[in-house]
Amino acid sequence: MPSAAKLKLLKAAAKTAAGRAYAPYSKFRVGAAVLTESGRIFAGCNVENASYGLCNCAERSAIFSAVSAGERKFKCVVVYTPTQTATAPCGACRQVIFEFGPKIRVISFCAGLDRIDTAIKSLLPAAFGPADLA
Repeated sequence: MPSAAKLKLLKAAAKTAAGRAYAPYSKFRVGAAVLTESGRIFAGCNVENASYGLCNCAERSAIFSAVSAGERKFKCVVVYTPTQTATAPCGACRQVIFEFGPKIRVISFCAGLDRIDTAIKSLLPAAFGPADLA
């Protein structure tokens, strides 16, 4: 679990990223921030496309950014939506998060008081991961 100070930074990064989302079709803005084991924070937003299959979620945008910078170990993924209820990552994002470890913490918060706080293995039970390829 990140410290209170680090969690505050993660939440701010996720909320800022949601404001940068490109969501002209769904109007559903999502921001995410990932905390690496080295202590770095990477943020991402959802980016939609007129060809819906080419959209990318905020969680994957943040993780891909971190991986592009050389990071491979993650502690936490924080997701923000400007809704009244917290939203868990989609199935594709759950699979990508799980790729980097079943114990990664996922915290989703929103404009309301609702919150999700759990390990990715709880959001994706019986997941297929790197260990299955060994």
